[in-house]
Amino acid sequence: MKKILSLLFAITICFSVFAQQTAYTPAASNLAARKWFSDARFGLFIHWGPFSIPGSGEWVMNERNVTVKNYTRLMHFFNPIEFNAQQWVGMAKGAGMKYITLITRHHDGFSMWDTKFSDFNIMNSPYKKDVVKAMAAECHKQGIKLFLYYSLLDWRRDDYSYWTGRTGKGTGRTVHGKWEDYIQFMKNQLTELLTNYGEIGGIWFDGYWDQTAPEGAADRTPWIDWHMAEIYGLIHKLQPQCLIGNNHHLSPLPSEDFQMFEQDLPGENKSGLSFQQASALPLEACVTINNSWGFNITDTTYKSTEQLIHTLVKAGAVNANLLLNIGPMPNGEVQPEFKERLASVGSWLKIYGESVYNTHGGYLRPAEWGCLTEKEGRVFVHLFGKDASALALTNFPYASIKNAYLLKNHTPVTVQLNGGTVTISTPVTNNGADEVIVLETGK
Repeated sequence: MKKILSLLFAITICFSVFAQQTAYTPAASNLAARKWFSDARFGLFIHWGPFSIPGSGEWVMNERNVTVKNYTRLMHFFNPIEFNAQQWVGMAKGAGMKYITLITRHHDGFSMWDTKFSDFNIMNSPYKKDVVKAMAAECHKQGIKLFLYYSLLDWRRDDYSYWTGRTGKGTGRTVHGKWEDYIQFMKNQLTELLTNYGEIGGIWFDGYWDQTAPEGAADRTPWIDWHMAEIYGLIHKLQPQCLIGNNHHLSPLPSEDFQMFEQDLPGENKSGLSFQQASALPLEACVTINNSWGFNITDTTYKSTEQLIHTLVKAGAVNANLLLNIGPMPNGEVQPEFKERLASVGSWLKIYGESVYNTHGGYLRPAEWGCLTEKEGRVFVHLFGKDASALALTNFPYASIKNAYLLKNHTPVTVQLNGGTVTISTPVTNNGADEVIVLETGK
């Protein structure tokens, strides 16, 4: 009987997915938003909340098996008096970023806005100010699109199906609430976020994987019904242009509008989280500056500005955005190590941004020497190495090269196209993170 019930459940899930797949037709505003998203190429991820107080990352509740009762105490001394939305948005804008993805509710269940559907929220902290409201107002003012991260997983609530989940086993819960109540709770909160804060660029879901087999397993069908068709339908009804992405580490589900990769570029799996193939949807790679998402007081493994620029342009070279993360401190300040690197990337983009924004990936995959991006009859050759004299671009897909020059100052560069191979004749030395040569092509 158990096998029959399991089979029936699997059939139900598959039918639900099929129904979603045949029902969703993106609105014109949604398709326009997808195009904007693909052209934007660079965004800021902000992991912040009371989990920053212990200084051990955003998974501290799960990793230390902190009970709900004890973790709730963090709310009562989360008082980020140094938080300044104008400075945060200005910092992102100065870095050349086009959008911000803000944590509104992480796996610990704390809501960073004035919600009517949970007492565990920012308004009941000593701070008593709506962070989402402040960020939304400032993003709208400064012309930065706001995306909202929302956790499907909750280590705190009794009505979350924690008994079937893979995480949050040590938080002291003993009551098995109704899963349908949890689904309704999420719908209520998402309605607030999409009704009270103006236009939202997208919803960034996370935690779906908690109810599936681990990454790499042959069958990762959810063990419960997430009601994603209803949730996605609600979002697209409230704001049709709003893009939906889900960090489930699977191929996109029906009704999703973009696909993300965690700590990897599409086509890579260095982190062990990205088994999925890149789809035809807009793509995004989310990456940390150090090795932590939330504030971690002992993590000083900061990537260099050069590494970050290389990651940004390599993302563009495989048709993906880079969503670069910071984990602000509990008082609301951003670490100087983060601010310095963001400012440096912004300075580079002021010179070379033309080779990043509104581009698509080149015909070659990134390699040790660098990568290619393209747009409107121009191929941008990104040189990571110190010398381009040995570089040969084989199987060049264009019939001719009309002009070649350095992007930074338009100094002419002599190149040769012979038998489908491009060679650079003029010595070009890269004295920075990435020197860019522009090849103007003929058909």
